[in-house]
Formats: sequence, C-alpha cells, structure tokens
Amino acid sequence: MDSPAVLDSFRAAGALLEGHFRLSSGLHSGGYLQCALVLQHPRQAAALGAALADQVRELRPTAVLSPALGGVIIGHEVARALGVRALFAERQDGALTLRRGFALTPDDRVVVVEDVVTTGKSTRETMEVARAAGAAVVGVAAIIDRGGALDLGVPARTLATVSLPAYDPASCPLCAQGLPLVKPGSRPA
Repeated sequence: MDSPAVLDSFRAAGALLEGHFRLSSGLHSGGYLQCALVLQHPRQAAALGAALADQVRELRPTAVLSPALGGVIIGHEVARALGVRALFAERQDGALTLRRGFALTPDDRVVVVEDVVTTGKSTRETMEVARAAGAAVVGVAAIIDRGGALDLGVPARTLATVSLPAYDPASCPLCAQGLPLVKPGSRPA
C-alpha cells in the first residue's frame, strides 16, 4: 500500500479533519488524522497492518509493542501479519507501563508500532518501556508520520508522510484567531 492509497483511505473514512486541534504532544494544529475512523474497518486495518509488517519484517521482531490507545489496533494487525505477539503499554500514574500480565524479556526483539507520529514523544516512551523490560528495540513503524523527520535511533518505517503544521500553543495562529480548540486524541489533556 503506497502513500497515496493510505491517504485516500483516510479521506474516504472522513479521517482527515480540519479545525483547531490540541495534539497529544501538546502542540496545536489545523489538521488532525483520526486513525480510529480508518481502523474501525477490519479489512482496512488488516491491509494497513500487513503493509507495515512488510516494511519491518527484515528486522525479525519477536513482539510488537504499541502505546494505548491509538496504537493498539494497528499494533495488533502488524503483529498478526508478522506472526508475533502484540502487546501494549498504557498509562498508570501518568507513565507508560506494561500491565495486564504483559512481559518482555532480553530475548525479545521489539518493533514499536504507532498510528501517527508527530514529535515522537509517545514512541520514545514506548521504546523506553521495552528497554526497561530488557528487550531490544529493533525498529519503529507508524501509519502516518506528521513530522517528516523520524530520528529515533532505530530504523523507522511509515506508510505515509503528511505535512500538517503544528504550533507551540504560545504562538499558535489559530489561537490568535480565536478558533475553538478541540482535543480529539487519546492522551488525557
């Protein structure tokens, strides 16, 4: 699945939103990619997962780790296509952690899978969860790269790069225009 096909699936699902949004990173933007609207369709989720799996297969992962909530579905689909375990990290007392009996070992080769990466903050946190458990992080994969310059110290693969400017809240032109701010993401404000 190439970048135009990925973006077409977002357009068809009404998942490319315009307005004034507070991203999970805390930045503001006039555009938002609501991956859940695409991933709610099992065939679409499976196709995106298989396409991402094809991009990281050579890394020989033994597990996929995703941050909850946004990465859970796509992480599961990538793991299914690779034939490996799908785990997710979730917030407890503000920090990402493994719960629900999930465990990684030093023998695990982990690919961190996200829906959208903007600044890489959640991705780095998820990588740290894997490393704290002793696992090796061998790569990162995401459906969409909003930033265009993923440098996470491991191979990073995405299906599409979308240029949607993001602004520091203190200098946000959308705030200056008085546009209402919406927080559509999964991370608490």
